[in-house]
Amino acid sequence: MNPPALCRLPAAFERACERRGVLLTEYALAVSVQRQRLRLFVRLPWRHSAAPRPAVALVREMLISTSRFGVGQQENSQQTPLGLHRVAAKIGGGWPPGAVFKARQMCGYTWQGQPQARIVHRILWLAGLEPGFNQGGRVDSFRRYIYLHGFSDPLALGRPASHGCIHLGADDLLLLFDLLPVGTLVWIGRDW
Repeated sequence: MNPPALCRLPAAFERACERRGVLLTEYALAVSVQRQRLRLFVRLPWRHSAAPRPAVALVREMLISTSRFGVGQQENSQQTPLGLHRVAAKIGGGWPPGAVFKARQMCGYTWQGQPQARIVHRILWLAGLEPGFNQGGRVDSFRRYIYLHGFSDPLALGRPASHGCIHLGADDLLLLFDLLPVGTLVWIGRDW
């Protein structure tokens, strides 16, 4: 595997962190709704004490699926919310790939009668960090149950197909679940 390439976070991601006074976490995710891609970044040690922001490296780019109803913040819209989020909870550790979840509880397996399950493998539950935009009231991503999760149709990756969540393939989701701690920053934008 090649070493990660030194790069910059998307400018809108950096601005959102600055506005909220949020420090960059060890790992960070940036979602592009337009490209149907997710990028995993790792924060590198600062090389100079006068550096204005930490250096990051792109670790991996992953194919995803966002909402087929577009982007939007309102509850019951089934749209993917934009803005700065964090991983608030991780659900599904210890279960084998193919575990099916309903209401965040394991309820069976894809190979035991649930091949079309909507939420499988693991769940990374997101919470918005921007009050009035994706946090609080009728726009709260956490109360809207916005997840990064697996699903039963990997052929849908690369095109909008979800009901608001972000779908990932099993291998990518399992990697993220094992790697990312709760609190990891996730920025969802129209594009990078």
